[in-house]
Amino acid sequence: MFDAKKTTADIVRWIRDWFEENGKGCNAVLGVSGGKDSSVVAALCVEALGKDRVIGVLMPNGEQSDIDCARALVAHLGIPNYTCNIKKSVDGVLEELKNAGVEISNQTVVNLPPRIRMSTLYALSQSMNGRVANTCNLSEDWVGYSTRYGDAAGDFAPLAKMTVQEVKAIGKYLELPLFLVEKVPSDGLSGKTDEDNLGFTYAALDRYLREGVCEDPAVKARIDSLHARNEFKLKPIPCFEYEA
Repeated sequence: MFDAKKTTADIVRWIRDWFEENGKGCNAVLGVSGGKDSSVVAALCVEALGKDRVIGVLMPNGEQSDIDCARALVAHLGIPNYTCNIKKSVDGVLEELKNAGVEISNQTVVNLPPRIRMSTLYALSQSMNGRVANTCNLSEDWVGYSTRYGDAAGDFAPLAKMTVQEVKAIGKYLELPLFLVEKVPSDGLSGKTDEDNLGFTYAALDRYLREGVCEDPAVKARIDSLHARNEFKLKPIPCFEYEA
């Protein structure tokens, strides 16, 4: 049985220790989307460091239909926050690629915004004595549902070993607004939910990860296939081992 109280305390202690070793006196900087993961990471950082040392960054790409959720989170926690619309940057890169004769793929369109957001977070972090928080969870990482050098990047990752169900339990223990904890994640582009795109529910994935049980052979095969294809994202960059 998952112990949200103990795990929350352990993560808070880990964040404090990490900052003592890797950024004493620095601020935690994170992108705030209004979803469960960024909400929980922000709340954990507030518990660990105090609200004055946690900076939320809202980064809509033009109009963001659910930006009120992000605003509600920073208001609830009382943390300093900044809004930086990334649309001009995204459009500018795509336009220059087209001008260079590149045929833009759908994957480029999907993955460029999170990479621009990560660049924005590091730009702000370097200007405000910060360390960038990764907000990914184990379930998404396991099947590659993240953008390498986009939302998959960061300096420290409080939730990287937590499943979706466990993240929700921590969020409820921290008394975050339920509409943030239970918010249905979507890709923000097609109108589809994450589970629509994946082809299975996070509940099924989480059970498979924690118990090794998946009653639908087709779902098990898809999870295994996605993990095998995307496992490289979880590993350091391969490098040539030179021996002089």
